[in-house]
Amino acid sequence: MKVSVAIPCYKVKSHILKVIEDIGPEVDRIYVVDDCCPDESGRFVEIEVKDDRVKVIFHEQNQGVGGAVCSGYRAALAEGMDIVIKIDGDGQMNPRLIPKFIKPIIEGRADYAKGSRFYSLDSLDAMPSMRKFGNAVLSFVNKVSSGYWNIMDPTNGFTAIHHSSLAMLPLDKLSKRYFFESDMLFRLGTLRAVVRDIPMTSKYEDEESGLSIVKVACEFPLKYLKAFILKDYKLIFCHPNKLNKFGYGNIIKK
Repeated sequence: MKVSVAIPCYKVKSHILKVIEDIGPEVDRIYVVDDCCPDESGRFVEIEVKDDRVKVIFHEQNQGVGGAVCSGYRAALAEGMDIVIKIDGDGQMNPRLIPKFIKPIIEGRADYAKGSRFYSLDSLDAMPSMRKFGNAVLSFVNKVSSGYWNIMDPTNGFTAIHHSSLAMLPLDKLSKRYFFESDMLFRLGTLRAVVRDIPMTSKYEDEESGLSIVKVACEFPLKYLKAFILKDYKLIFCHPNKLNKFGYGNIIKK
């Protein structure tokens, strides 16, 4: 299988080189998406990185993390990649975990794999208190609205997806900002895709986060409600013959 990585870049100049350096040989292509970064992360990568796998994509206008990832997704589909991993460029996620994320997809046990920081006490201890509380609340609401009751940590951005599922997603309609990861789960839920959590830890150092707790509290509830209504409407018209042995749609790789 051809494996690729999409890295949205915005104000990550001090971390991006290390992130790329830690991506192992199991990856065939690396898409670095400069989301109109004021630090010119994309140009910096072009100058400093000699890895032939790297392809830099530039946005003339900032589109948010979702918009940047979707640009990477489109490039991966165009080049015939089988699996696309999404990791952030701020160094919070360990690229050496990529083999864990692609394993259930390669083995045909999942359409989509995502990280979860709720599997160990050490990981929870390292997480800032506000993030811990916010993620716990969002996890519960996401379970109700997406239908993935066995999934935690819905806003986790370390993910991997099989091209057959990715090709069925309306990339132009996915949320462009910080609701992107949750929106992915809603859309995958309407397709009855199989989703697996992958245990992981994150590093919290000097990275700059643009996610406002107040903004999340004001915007996310309405977005969850909208997605819940949309999901239920679509599932009513899901043909039963399209369900696989897991009770999900026939998206999973055979």
